[in-house]
Amino acid sequence: MTYFYIKALHIIFIVTWFSGMFYIVRLYIYNTEANEKTEPEKSILQKQFNIMISRLWFGITWPSAVLTLIFGPWMWYLIGRLDNWLAIKLCFVIGLYAYHFTLHAIYNQQAKGIFKFTSGQLRIWNEVATIFLIAIIMLAVVKQGVSIVWGLLGLFLVVILLMSAIKIYKLIRLKSKN
Repeated sequence: MTYFYIKALHIIFIVTWFSGMFYIVRLYIYNTEANEKTEPEKSILQKQFNIMISRLWFGITWPSAVLTLIFGPWMWYLIGRLDNWLAIKLCFVIGLYAYHFTLHAIYNQQAKGIFKFTSGQLRIWNEVATIFLIAIIMLAVVKQGVSIVWGLLGLFLVVILLMSAIKIYKLIRLKSKN
């Protein structure tokens, strides 16, 4: 019985963590685009975006990442074993935390008024969370139902589709500006 409560809490905090990571990059994009505006619009927008970014990052995203890290190993302890699918999933989870830390680095840069990335680069970076989400959920649900080769091929195809969608979206935005 305890396992199901821990699993539910783990899933809840995964969802809020991913929500925070998806939205934070959108705010980084808007903040970057606001940096290209003229005054007073630039200052007004950036002040508001910085408040929103800070509240989202420290009020939702970081706490969710920490709670996910508490409930995940707790579930693993209750399961009592490390299957192959779980080991592969944990590799993706480590990658997800690395991604999270890159978002924190961008947070620190933008808080100091440093904008190293264009809005286009951030749009691409935003899709990295999507790739992790798909890989982790598929590993958690499908488990041994799919071979590693087919799983990686499927993930590669998802990456190609995402990059194509970004390219198409960029072309549509460019055409609408002209």
